[in-house]
Amino acid sequence: MAWRTLTEWLSEHAPVSYSSLLPPAPESEIANADAALRQHLGFGLPPELAALWRLCGGVEHQYIEANEEEGEVGSGAFLPGGIVFGPREALWLRLPETGRRDVWGAAVVPWLTCDEAGPESGHYAGPDGVGSWSLPDDLACDRPSHPSIAAYLEAVHRTLTEGPAHAMGPDVPGLVWGCLIWDDPACPLLDDALPDWRPVH
Repeated sequence: MAWRTLTEWLSEHAPVSYSSLLPPAPESEIANADAALRQHLGFGLPPELAALWRLCGGVEHQYIEANEEEGEVGSGAFLPGGIVFGPREALWLRLPETGRRDVWGAAVVPWLTCDEAGPESGHYAGPDGVGSWSLPDDLACDRPSHPSIAAYLEAVHRTLTEGPAHAMGPDVPGLVWGCLIWDDPACPLLDDALPDWRPVH
C-alpha cells in the first residue's frame, strides 16, 4: 500500500519524522466520526480516509534540540500538504457550528494542513479524490488534484524516490535534523534550519 511504502522511506531516511506517526486511531473514534458526519451532513467518512486512520491516527511532533529556539521544523509535517489530521481534528473543522449552515458545499473531509495553529487551508478527501481547501473568508474547495489519497501518497513517494523534485509543486523535499520537510528553494520559509536543510534531489 502507498502508506506503507512512504513510511518505509521515512523510517530509513527521516527517522524523526517516522517517530512522529501516531498509532492507529481507535475504531470507536472512526465510527463516531462517520456517525457524526452522517447525522449532521448526510454523508459518511471517505472509505480511504477511514482506512488511513486505521493505519495512523495522526502525528505528534518530536522534540528536536536544534529546533528548540525557533520551533520552525515540525517533525510530523513530512507531506507537502502538511500534517495528517486525526479524526477529532478533521471533524472539528468539518462540522458546522450549531445553528449555522455548512459552508463546504461538498461531501469532503479535511485530512491535511500546513497551518496547525489555526487551520485555514489544506487538503480534503472526498468521493472524487484529493483537492485543496481554504477558508480565509468564505471556504473554497478546488477541483481534485489527485483521484485518491493513495494516488496522492504514491505521487509523494515517486517524487522522493524518482523526482523530479518539483513534481508536487514549488516546494521540494529536503532533509533536516532527521525530518522530511518540503520547502521552496526560491523563496524558503525555513529560517534558522535552512543552512542544515538538504534537498533530497
